[in-house]
Amino acid sequence: MSGLEDTSLRFAMGHFATGIAIVTTLEDGHDHAMTANSITSVSLEPPLVLVSVRNDSGWLEAVDSSGVWGASLLPESGRPAASWLSTGGRPLYGQLSQIPHHRGELGVALVDDALATLECRTYSRHVAGDHTIVVGEVVASRADARRDDPLIYYRSRYTSTR
Repeated sequence: MSGLEDTSLRFAMGHFATGIAIVTTLEDGHDHAMTANSITSVSLEPPLVLVSVRNDSGWLEAVDSSGVWGASLLPESGRPAASWLSTGGRPLYGQLSQIPHHRGELGVALVDDALATLECRTYSRHVAGDHTIVVGEVVASRADARRDDPLIYYRSRYTSTR
């Protein structure tokens, strides 16, 4: 134990504005999805990104089994989807039934209205405390250059750049 209070770190990191993504995977014909604000680019060669996921996450179990995942970077209009997919105790099946989406090259669900989407094959994973860092090799990506309305997470709430 470091002696640092859990709330102290959470409060400090809350001052770091991040974008919001929905990460998805498909396991045995079922979509698994969750909201993430800890996603970042790692490398351009090879093209790698990472997402940090709680060790007890059902999404982590599913992506460990499937080996593929997608990330949809959300616009402001994605706030309801982000809220829904960060709600504990939601049903395991049908999580995306109210969120318009399509299938990417790897079969994973990608949000229709996303600012950008990434499709990844799991490259490596690293347990770090109560989270696991999942590194994915990006096999497909797209971005809408006309969009400039990201959903932002700052000080424990959703906001925007406007």
